[in-house]
Amino acid sequence: MNHELIGFAAATLTTGSFFPQVWKIWKTKSTRDLSWWMVAMFTSGVGLWLVYGISMKLPSITVANSIAFSLWLAIGFMKWRFETPTLRE
Repeated sequence: MNHELIGFAAATLTTGSFFPQVWKIWKTKSTRDLSWWMVAMFTSGVGLWLVYGISMKLPSITVANSIAFSLWLAIGFMKWRFETPTLRE
């Protein structure tokens, strides 16, 4: 049994599940229902999984968490951008 193949299958499903959320946030320009704590904790956790995957030389963990970390940084940026009041003249 190829464990990395199972890892890539799991990584594809779990990481892929974030794409619809990112798309929805982009379309609606709303992150009101996401708490800053959740975004910060999840992004930090994914970042630690990325470090773990790199240190253990596990491609499935590294690739999945590289993508997930990027997506969660995008979610955090959009949360900041869409919730920050714009300056009005």
